[in-house]
Amino acid sequence: MKKSGVWVYAKGVVLLGLACAAQAADNSKPPAPAKPSLTVTVATPQTASLTQKISANGNLAAWQEAIVGAEANGLKITEVRVNVGDRVQRGDVLAVLQADSLRAELAQAEGLLAEATASAQEAKAQADRARGLQQQGFISSAQFSQTLAAEATSMARVLSARAMVQLQNVRLSQTQVRAPDAGVISARQATVGSVVGAGAELFRLIRQGRIEWRAEVTAAEIGRIQVGAPVQIKAASGQLLQGKVRMVAPSVDAQTRNALVYVDLPTQTGSARAGMYAQGEIALGQSQALTVPQAAVVVRDGFSYVYTVGADQKVSQLKVQTGRQSAGRVEVTSGLKADARVVASGGAFLNHGDTVRVVDAPAVHAAPAAPANK
Repeated sequence: MKKSGVWVYAKGVVLLGLACAAQAADNSKPPAPAKPSLTVTVATPQTASLTQKISANGNLAAWQEAIVGAEANGLKITEVRVNVGDRVQRGDVLAVLQADSLRAELAQAEGLLAEATASAQEAKAQADRARGLQQQGFISSAQFSQTLAAEATSMARVLSARAMVQLQNVRLSQTQVRAPDAGVISARQATVGSVVGAGAELFRLIRQGRIEWRAEVTAAEIGRIQVGAPVQIKAASGQLLQGKVRMVAPSVDAQTRNALVYVDLPTQTGSARAGMYAQGEIALGQSQALTVPQAAVVVRDGFSYVYTVGADQKVSQLKVQTGRQSAGRVEVTSGLKADARVVASGGAFLNHGDTVRVVDAPAVHAAPAAPANK
């Protein structure tokens, strides 16, 4: 039995030794590589020329608004020929006032002119005769002077009567209220049957139909804006407009510390109207910027991040500052080196330290050319 026990013990020792040797052999093997969590493509940041812009808000307003009023006093409106929104040309009749009394006054003035003309002709004839008699010595100097004075007085009366006729013609022409310039009627107070006084406002006219954008910018931005700079505007109606800076206000509002920038807009503005609120961007010029694909930027908790791939195929999360955007690319102002390998897309599914598999970006094949017509 002793021999049998020794044999069993020896067998157990041998088996234990074999197990320890097997475990030591396993520990000597290199660890298995980590399984990639995502297949990605990488891109290198590129330097591109981007447009510098200033964002601003403001209102659309009439370029110039003319007030059309009545010049004649105490006359009744008999006809109104335009309504709000109508386009008119310079000199078009907008409203007609009652002219009966003015026509009568004109006829009276013309009668007085005819009477004064006849008297002047008679006085001239007498003066001509007096000149012949005075040379022969048949009339005294006093009588001759009286005749010449009567002639001059009659001519003055003719001039006065003619001026009165011109005045009545002007007053008669004022019974037709005309447009002072081409444009669009923006307001109308004229009503048929109402009696208007001199200077009463009847219409408002947007001259030449032009509207402008009055953008509010800060005092620090005034010096960067140049006259003639292109501007892109989006009105509250959704209409997109292209304009140019016409003028920068010479002063800053003491309350808001903002200044106005006046931007000329095209005549045809679609659905955009004066009085609308609008947002826009004023172009300042071009500058070089480091950019990455827009899909490479991941926003988390209000911050922007990109993921870079190292030599060991592990990704690192980098916090970056972004700026302008153009053509699917985003400017990175800080936090990224120019030679970094950036995950081009899919960063939202990654975490810091993940292992990825990098593949080449798919090639963009040109569309086959259409066969030539024979």
